[in-house]
Formats: sequence, structure tokens, C-alpha cells
Amino acid sequence: MSEINLQALPKDVVATYLQFPQRNEFIPVGSDAGVLTVWTITDRARVFADYLAWIVHQKIRTEQVEETRFYPLFEQALALWEEDTHADEDRQGEAEDFSGQELLGWSHDDAPIVRLVNKTLHQAISQGASDIHFEGQDNAFMIRFRLDGELNTLKMLDKSLQTTIIARIKVMGDMDVAESRVPQDGRIQVKLGQKNVDIRVSTMPTMNGEKAVLRILDRSKNILSLPDLGMEGQDLAIFRQAISQPHGIVLVTGPTGSGKTTTLYAGLSELVNETTNIMTVEDPVEYHLGGVNQVQVNRAAGVTFASSIRAFLRQDPDIILVGEVRDQETASTAVQASLTGHLVLTTLHTNDAATAVSRLLEMGIEPFLLASSLSLVMGQRLVRLNCPHCIREVAISEAALAQVGLDVSSFGHTQLKGKGCEKCLQTGFRGRRGIFEFLPVDEEVRALIMEKASVDRIKAKAKDGGFRTMLEHGLSLVREGKTLLEEVIRVTRL
Repeated sequence: MSEINLQALPKDVVATYLQFPQRNEFIPVGSDAGVLTVWTITDRARVFADYLAWIVHQKIRTEQVEETRFYPLFEQALALWEEDTHADEDRQGEAEDFSGQELLGWSHDDAPIVRLVNKTLHQAISQGASDIHFEGQDNAFMIRFRLDGELNTLKMLDKSLQTTIIARIKVMGDMDVAESRVPQDGRIQVKLGQKNVDIRVSTMPTMNGEKAVLRILDRSKNILSLPDLGMEGQDLAIFRQAISQPHGIVLVTGPTGSGKTTTLYAGLSELVNETTNIMTVEDPVEYHLGGVNQVQVNRAAGVTFASSIRAFLRQDPDIILVGEVRDQETASTAVQASLTGHLVLTTLHTNDAATAVSRLLEMGIEPFLLASSLSLVMGQRLVRLNCPHCIREVAISEAALAQVGLDVSSFGHTQLKGKGCEKCLQTGFRGRRGIFEFLPVDEEVRALIMEKASVDRIKAKAKDGGFRTMLEHGLSLVREGKTLLEEVIRVTRL
């Protein structure tokens, strides 16, 4: 059939459909000349489709489709239709809502607070948000989503709702509702269509009342390939060569949220086979990958990064992924694992690749051990991409160019920028990709590590060998029209 327009469906069809508890098995996709077209994913759903058509006085045409086609449209439709259908009902505090019960597995008996929280979770998951912030202001209660790395305000609510909403979140996260003086952590597990979603909850007492931040871990999310992340050409060849080695440490650096774990899993997905024993320890486990033995940190039970690596070495591993090097014990254990013939993939919080070497030396790792074990250090950031649906040419900022040591004569007078449209939620950006810098640890770099050379000396030596910084990679994307100069400056923190 032609392109589906969810907004074109008659309101009586949508309103009636939303009352069906079984609506996650069928969905109306079109109405033309008195004929209602409905997608189904089960044989029994044809009965519900027939009943829907009978109620709205239309003939029926059903088409059974694969779940991979059905669920993306279903989630898009629910996000659109429920927001429209319940807008007036929310203001009046009337009518029932079935979305929490069916989509998220909770009762709607405590409406409207339960309905508000359920719909917020549904909307965040459907839009691909990574975090939800529930926080009090002086005279209001704010809900914000983090989309593509940036916080966006979703709703401003009455301040009086703060205590009740936070209490509801605590109940869902199996936390102590009566305790509001200390930070707490909890966990919520939900299922939305095909998606199994794990939500980590953190509450914090503030001067404006308790704040809750919900980290969304979509375990059904597909693991991206290295090219999908933006790795290409020589960069891709360097990374693949490093992870194909039988031993050594491959280290990915960057701040929280820069995609380090995603990059490691993209690489790991290329290494999975029946002849390789791969083991990971993470906090938390963010992706599920078949053929990999994954362990989650549990400090209360004594399961830490360092203790897990030591245990792994008795499990005959070929490849070990360590979620993060946070302390000297973990760093030392990872180095020992690499020196005993294992490939170790891990991450470290530093601003760039060269600084990672200095950080590990400061942690107490002996220079000769680090020089012998380190294979590759890479730094990365995520830049937002211009929305292809509203992209246009704009004048480039000379002040921004000056920040990176360039001018319009060398760079050009214009760049491409998204104006903002419905497709990108008026942000001008849609999607993200990585910008990278790669520091292979060759003999010259090893000699500098042995000398405990400064970061500047390591960078200078690397540039002699063709090293390209994240900034330089980002500028190449600006020239190609894929992102903004200001966006590259923002993520590289110049």
C-alpha cells in the first residue's frame, strides 16, 4: 500500500482502537471509501479487527505482517494517538488509560498520576531518549528528556505533583518511599512491543525537593556496526587490526555518554564465533550479544571489575571486555590479563587519547608494563547530525572559526544547518555519529611511555605519523555538510 499517514485516520477509529486491551496485536493503517485497512500479527487478531470495523461502520481489509514491520509502526502510532486522544482527558482528570497496563505492564487504577508516569516512559522509549529527568524548580515540576545527548523540556507541571510522582517512581523501582533524605537507586523492567527495556532509577534530595533520573537501557536495541558509527577508511582499518590481535589492550576514551561501550560492542560483534571465548564485566550490562558471557558488577556480593577479571582468567578466555577502568586495581589486573595472552577491550574517562597514557601511569601502572600491554588508544565523541529533511545553507560564524584557528578564507563562508521540522522535533538535528582519533602504540610511542613523556610529546610524535585529532575529524564532517562547526566545538570542549 502507499505511504501510511497515521494522522489521516478518522478520530472515531483511533479512539475506538485505543480502548482495545489487545491492541498490541493489530493496528488500523488506513481508511478509504468506507474500507478500513488493518495490520495484524496473529491469526486471532483478525477477530478484533473485524469487531473494530463493525463498531465504526466500515468494511474490513486485513493484512498479516511481520513483527519487524508491525512494532515500529505500532510504537509510532501509540506515541501520536494517545497524546492527542488524552490531551483533554488529562486536563480534566477523567477517563481511563490502557497504555500503562498493556504497554508497560502496570495497572491504571491510580490514574491520573500512574497514567502520567506511564505515558512519560512510553514517550521517552518511543522517541529513543537515553534519560528522563524529573526535577523540581522554584515554582514548578519539570520533566526533561535527553535526546541525542541534549536535554529537552517535555512538560512543566504544578509543583504540588512532585512528591506524588517521585513516590510513584520509587514504588515502580522497588525503593523506600518513606525515605527522602538520602540518595537511592532502583530498577524498573518494562516491555514495550518487542522491546525489553531496563530502567535504572536514581533519586537525590535537593533544595527543591527530590529529583529522579531514569536511565533507559533498551536491551532489544540492535548493536550497530563500526561503519554505522561513522568509522571509515584508515580509522576503520586501524581499529579492526587492533581488535584482531591475540593479546594487548585496546582502550577507548571519552566522557560519559560519548559512545565508548557502543564502539566496543560494535567491534566485539565482529569477533564472535564458535572458536572464541568472550567474557565481559560491565556496570551495568547495556547490550545483550549472543555468544558472549556477560557479567554485571555487584559490589554488595563482591563482584567488581578487578575480581571479575581475576575470575575470568580461570575461565579460559580469549577476549575480555571490561566496562571501565576506574582505579589502580582494575587497571593493574587488566594489564596482567593482556600480558598473559588475552585481548582486553576497555574504556577510560579522559579528554583525549594521549592523556589516557598519562592517566594510567598516574594510577601506578609501571611504564614497562604499560608499554608492553597497550596496543591502541582511541578517543571519541558523538556529534549530532544535521536533519536531512530541513537542511539549508547558512553563514558560518567567524568567531567559531577563530576558536579552532581558522578563518573564512581557508574554510569557506557557509555551512549546512538543519532549520528544524517535525521530523527532528524542531531541533535541526537527527541522529548522531562518532568523531574519532586513533593512537596506535608503535615502537616510538612505547619508548615515550617508558620515559614517562608528557602528553604534548606523545601528541607531537603521533602527529609525525599522521595522527588526526577528533577536532580535525569533526571539521571534515562540517565540510561535508553532515554537522555544524558549533556542534564539533561543543563536543570537543574547546
